[in-house]
Amino acid sequence: MRTLIWVSISILAAGMFRARSAQALDGHVLDAINGQPVRGAIVTATVAGGTQIAVAAEDGSFQFASAPQKVAARAIGYGRAAAVTQDDLSHLVLRLSPLRPKGLYLSVYGVGDAGLRDAAVKLVDITELNALVIDVKGDRGLIPYPSGVAGAISCGARSQTTVRDMSAVIAYLKSHGIYLIGRIVVFKDHPLANCHPEWAVKVTKGQLFRDREQQAWIDPSRREAWSYSLALAAEAAALGFDEIQFDYVRFPDAQGLQFSVPGTAANRSAAITGFLAAARARLAPYNVFIGADIFGYVAWNESDTGIGQDLLQLVETVDYLSPLLYPSGYKYGIPGYADPIRHPYEIVYLTLRHALERAHISPLRLRPWLQAFRDYAFDRRLFDADEIRAQIRGAEQAGSDGWMLWNPRNIYTADGLSPR
Repeated sequence: MRTLIWVSISILAAGMFRARSAQALDGHVLDAINGQPVRGAIVTATVAGGTQIAVAAEDGSFQFASAPQKVAARAIGYGRAAAVTQDDLSHLVLRLSPLRPKGLYLSVYGVGDAGLRDAAVKLVDITELNALVIDVKGDRGLIPYPSGVAGAISCGARSQTTVRDMSAVIAYLKSHGIYLIGRIVVFKDHPLANCHPEWAVKVTKGQLFRDREQQAWIDPSRREAWSYSLALAAEAAALGFDEIQFDYVRFPDAQGLQFSVPGTAANRSAAITGFLAAARARLAPYNVFIGADIFGYVAWNESDTGIGQDLLQLVETVDYLSPLLYPSGYKYGIPGYADPIRHPYEIVYLTLRHALERAHISPLRLRPWLQAFRDYAFDRRLFDADEIRAQIRGAEQAGSDGWMLWNPRNIYTADGLSPR
């Protein structure tokens, strides 16, 4: 049976009535399968003055001093739950179902193409898959649906519409029990950088930097530029995405660039963790999970890898980290394995285990990207059933919170996937 994302809720009414303005609310967050407390669950309450946050105690309990209008909860390794409260309510039980997202990626174009989208849904229906990662803002800064975010139209991000009604697409996907992850490419943003060159990364002569794909970037240390992606994340959360995943949340991996602050590791890391902290604050009212994509080598490097991604700092800012563990991307290999594409299992398993040893976090907080496309760096071999299954086995044996398959063409098969 497919995992249910919105989970069951039971409400226990109090024996006496009190005015809502003075009534306190307490409750518990429990595992929907075994009834055990979910320690550390994040509980979000919507009150007249805004949003209040509580963390479930060892016994799963939480409390709010005044009665909220709505209560929602989420926890690492689980889905989400929400309840609208009642005037006579004094105790609430929220039940969370365990969830290990196993997903496919759909680009700006893939989510708008009925054939590609329906093919992905069919794979969810017949295999172990239960999630989709959908571009909300893609690699070229494009937003595929009619967004209400200021600047989206004027800066050219809405030059193409591939999804006319994102709410309808989300409803369709959720009818199939799919966990939805909204991917937002943050600092690689060609339209925004051209619209606001004062925010853009520059080369030594002052011109806009362009990467190998001729795309301009936003300087992550320009905090005034953050509001655009943060507003888009809030819009995606309101549309119903279960998780917001930030990609290209880093500095460009190039030399000789100019930023608004000195290019030190401390400044780079502060900009990236600062943005993610701002995202957490902005998204607090929506009860959504927050994820970040990181370079695979970040798991091995004790520095910020020259891009502002410091593993030990990043784990403090998001719910889930998603290292890009494509063997083709490991041009230097890893210790003991100089030829990465011949060892897809070891690349995934050993990288995740090394990250866990360094960060001392639950393996459920790591959900890697896996390679489902032809090798481009070594011998151009196909990554089909054997390579895909080897990567999945590496992720799961490391204890990971699921995994995600990346194919830029959005063409997937059941090869390497277990049947439902």
